[in-house]
Amino acid sequence: MSYYEKKLNKDWQPDFGSIFLWPAMDKFGKIAIMVNNCWGDLPKALLSKSNVISLLLPFMEYVFEEIDTFSQYFYDKHGETILDLYSGLFYRAYKNRKEVEIYVSKNSKYQSICDEGLPSKKGLYVYHAVEGDHPGQDFVVGYDGETKMGDYFRYLIPTIYASIEDFPKELRPAISLSNLVDFSRDRLLDNNKISYYFTSLYQLS
Repeated sequence: MSYYEKKLNKDWQPDFGSIFLWPAMDKFGKIAIMVNNCWGDLPKALLSKSNVISLLLPFMEYVFEEIDTFSQYFYDKHGETILDLYSGLFYRAYKNRKEVEIYVSKNSKYQSICDEGLPSKKGLYVYHAVEGDHPGQDFVVGYDGETKMGDYFRYLIPTIYASIEDFPKELRPAISLSNLVDFSRDRLLDNNKISYYFTSLYQLS
């Protein structure tokens, strides 16, 4: 059993140290990669599974094209990445939004896929959690309301969307499902309500 398998279980709580990525689907079938940045919660429906890492790891290796097993199924949407909200802490060295947009556009075109390439190449939304060593260190640029550490904000938007059909059937049970969230509208997800938003995992028929 790996370190992460010991750590990710039904009793896990967000804490400083490790960053986890998990896939989610909204009520219209759009798919996002959620980056918890240490403090973002994970759905209880996911954590209650005994094989959390064996679900998440192959899925992430697939979207980042790091696994040979499913290489024949790799796809490229040939879209663009649109910047929405962003971390004031991560981008503290940038003077303005335009500079951040240039950075995002450049990274989205790299052959090796990073977060910024997930929308353009894979058709995925990307949400990041508010991070930092203490409350208030990070803030969400472009959002007028209040936020707290762990709240997920919509960082990147695709122009061409992925669907469940883009993913091998074996990987689909890693996806947390919501009947409430709409990625096209919901720019901020309250960290205290993650398990309320995402109540189940994708079931193979």
